[in-house]
Amino acid sequence: MERILFNEQQRFKQWWLWLILLAINATLLFGLYKQLFSEGRFGDQAMEGSSLLIASGIALALSVLFFCFRLDTRIDEEGISVRFFPFHLSYRHYSWESISNAAVREYNPVSEYGGWGLRFGMFGKAYNISGNYGLQLIFPDRQNLLIGTGKPEKLKKALENINPPKP
Repeated sequence: MERILFNEQQRFKQWWLWLILLAINATLLFGLYKQLFSEGRFGDQAMEGSSLLIASGIALALSVLFFCFRLDTRIDEEGISVRFFPFHLSYRHYSWESISNAAVREYNPVSEYGGWGLRFGMFGKAYNISGNYGLQLIFPDRQNLLIGTGKPEKLKKALENINPPKP
């Protein structure tokens, strides 16, 4: 078993995101309750009860999905493993031999990748949850992968302690 040099688990913790999801869910659930149980209409142009039920279900499912999102990063002497759950059920492993360059850098999630999450942009792929620091991987075929981190200093130290085997 390889010695783990860096391990990080990230979740969406942005207060504004949870506030938005809470407001949407509370509004839809209140409207659902009002229309289905108190026999009143919710708003001037109220949705049908079945449509409101579907919208509430979708909003709740979206909230549960955001709660389940998790970015796991692990670095050991063999390479870098990353998983963006629930999109990746198992880790994606990148051996040191398959990586041309690995460095921690500051980046702009919105302008470079269009935001947070599992992103595909003109700068390559990105797996990020929050913040603006990440581990930039460059592969021999010039493909790029950025893995977001909330611990840039610890990640830099872990990379400094790596002595990848020479090909």
